[in-house]
Amino acid sequence: MSTERKAPKDIDEYMAGFPNEIREILQKIRMTIRKAAPDAEEAIRYQIPTFVRKGNLVHFAAFRKHIGFYPPARGDEKFRKQIAVYAGAKGNLRFPLDKPIPYALISKIVKLRAKENSAIAEAKGKRR
Repeated sequence: MSTERKAPKDIDEYMAGFPNEIREILQKIRMTIRKAAPDAEEAIRYQIPTFVRKGNLVHFAAFRKHIGFYPPARGDEKFRKQIAVYAGAKGNLRFPLDKPIPYALISKIVKLRAKENSAIAEAKGKRR
């Protein structure tokens, strides 16, 4: 018997495996990302929901006690202080489920990540 979980085929299938209250949070995160980066495409990467725009934009996943969000954007000192309270291991962010989810901060991260991805794609194009 295999203990490996089958990767969901899309974000809807991923979210279907969670209780309603978690699904509502995941759906609101999805809509927040969609609004911040309307041209990003949905995908499943690393078996978790991912938005792609000129490369992987952001990933998010539900855990027992938090929502994981990857990767955080780079920003100025003020922005780094904003995300520091959510810093997890390996450069991810952890939004505790027993506290309000910072949707405005998620939106800001997505917009910054979109700018980062565009700059990287532009730099790669100039090198060719």
